[in-house]
Amino acid sequence: MKKIIIHFFSSIFPNIFVSIAYKHLTTPQINRLRPHEAAVLEIAIQSNFSFEGFNIKTYEWGKGSKTVLLIHGWEGQAGNFADLIEILINDGYTVYAFDGPSHGASSIGSTSLFEFNKLVVRLIKFYKVKHLVSHSFGGVATSIGLGMFPEIKIKRYVLFTTPNQFIDRIQFVTDVMGISNLVTKRLIKKIEFEEGIIVGDMNVADYIQKASVERALILHDINDKVLSIGQSREVDAVWDQAHLEEITGTGHYRILRTKSVLQKALDFLNN
Repeated sequence: MKKIIIHFFSSIFPNIFVSIAYKHLTTPQINRLRPHEAAVLEIAIQSNFSFEGFNIKTYEWGKGSKTVLLIHGWEGQAGNFADLIEILINDGYTVYAFDGPSHGASSIGSTSLFEFNKLVVRLIKFYKVKHLVSHSFGGVATSIGLGMFPEIKIKRYVLFTTPNQFIDRIQFVTDVMGISNLVTKRLIKKIEFEEGIIVGDMNVADYIQKASVERALILHDINDKVLSIGQSREVDAVWDQAHLEEITGTGHYRILRTKSVLQKALDFLNN
């Protein structure tokens, strides 16, 4: 009933609901870390720097000769990689991570895929890493960034699930809210105007083919309820350097806490 009411009023007052939907898209919720995740962050070397009006929190663990950058998902944060971080440190890696704009311990404000994307590129260049690991939306920001800057050379890239089409994220939000097709169309036009892009062109499958990645591994639970495995299959189908391994029993979030899957990621990074 609530969606029916919202759909009705969004047809009458489309501009109001465009603003509401846009805010929803650009204002991530900050989720509480598990005790173990918070503990791993506590032992990191923590720093801050200014980026696009945000105060960005960064983390560093280990002193190994191998380096890797971890890129969290939308409404995620660096601490979500806690189990993987411990494994990487024990294997001789220096591990870098960060909380994206308006995520985790970074400052709060309206943000988007495109700021996230710029930040990832900046950090890859700053840390000079050749190994990357992303989760969910982090794969979108990273893949588009690598496609935009093919001079960045990456040796190994592990993606714990990846969306493909950015428009699917918009459609998901508007479906959850129950707003009308008119509002959805106007929302897309607003995003295109604000960001100077064409929403229909913002696809991981298109950008990643332009990237300079030697080898990539995509890990995705076939029963993922948050992000359909079809998204990763679409990316894998056009990305010659990638291999998709379909797994079971982890869902969308526990994939980052499942030791057997984390071992697959480590083995791939070291191969």
